[in-house]
Amino acid sequence: MSKHHPHTQCIHGPQKANDPHGALTSPLYQTSTFHFENAAQGAARFAGDEPGYIYTRLGNPTTTELEQKVAQLEGCEAAAATATGMGAVSASVLSFLSQGDHLVASSALYGCTFAFFAHMLPRWGIEVTFVDMTNEDELRAAIKPNSKMIFAETPINPTMAVIDLALIGDVAKQHNLISVVDNTFLTPLLQSPKQYGIDIIMHSATKYLNGHGDVVAGIVCGSLEHITQIKMMVLKDIGATISPHDAWLINRGLKTLAIRVERHCQSAQTIAEYLEAHPQVSKVYYPGLKSHPGHRFIGKQMKAAGGVIAFEIKGSLTDGEQFIDSMKLCTLAVSLGDAETLIQHPASMTHSPYTPEERLAAGISDGLIRLSVGLEDVNDIINDFNQAFTKIS
Repeated sequence: MSKHHPHTQCIHGPQKANDPHGALTSPLYQTSTFHFENAAQGAARFAGDEPGYIYTRLGNPTTTELEQKVAQLEGCEAAAATATGMGAVSASVLSFLSQGDHLVASSALYGCTFAFFAHMLPRWGIEVTFVDMTNEDELRAAIKPNSKMIFAETPINPTMAVIDLALIGDVAKQHNLISVVDNTFLTPLLQSPKQYGIDIIMHSATKYLNGHGDVVAGIVCGSLEHITQIKMMVLKDIGATISPHDAWLINRGLKTLAIRVERHCQSAQTIAEYLEAHPQVSKVYYPGLKSHPGHRFIGKQMKAAGGVIAFEIKGSLTDGEQFIDSMKLCTLAVSLGDAETLIQHPASMTHSPYTPEERLAAGISDGLIRLSVGLEDVNDIINDFNQAFTKIS
């Protein structure tokens, strides 16, 4: 492992690129295929007897740089970059589960992750149980003889509930299960699931790792054995692999990850405190607040609470819609981790794959609003909230 601080690793990665022309920035290998010196070399590479690149769906130098950098940040042996965050979710699951297996997942998840688990996996004979993973008894009671995997997000999208990673790691180890954690909301700089025994850590790299709203991508980190299985069993044949250009853009975004995350967290804390004190807000969900049940993990499992806030305003659903529509600086859009502050309504947008009953069970109310705090001046963001609140008062 590198002796450098993670902030330095974001810029330099595990090894300094040795470009023959002396370029400071790593080149973009925008190529679909790679030539061989002779037929024997081609055969040796396909057989795995000789290292080297064959075809970009199977590997690319630009992609490799991204994989090595994020794997190092997560304290893992290897990583596999994917075309989207959902590519990372599906690769993490399909590589290890088969017909007759059982998956234990958190009752609240990103909407498309939930839809994949609830509506697609059962079609292939994979059983899924959704539980409140903040409840240890409920988690342990969900384990069955055919259980093979535990999948969790923390903080949870969009409820911001915090799950005890040490508990997940311990339960998985006791029952010989593969543990998978989506670390998108906090990034490797704020949370390190590996140190709690988590086997596989994944990200929607679309979000903070890239940070500029111009890429969709995912990445999965784990042991060399697990990542090799993911690459050769799912990514190679299903083909949800990242493009070299997207990998290059994320490599560029990672260079500013540390300073971006610091600003996101500082502003989010200020805005969460502002919202909690506002007379037109009924509830704020942000682990940085002492009123949040997950606050006890700050300084332990989590270095900080991240840049995403959920909250509910007083009044009707129509009031909520009017409030969002009144925003002038904050952008009405899904996703998170961008330079721009983004605001959206989970029940009708990111979590619309849930039925009303499923949303209720997951703690996602119709009035919940999710805010991804951007990099604008925090006072400008608060002023935008102030003028929007006047429209519903």
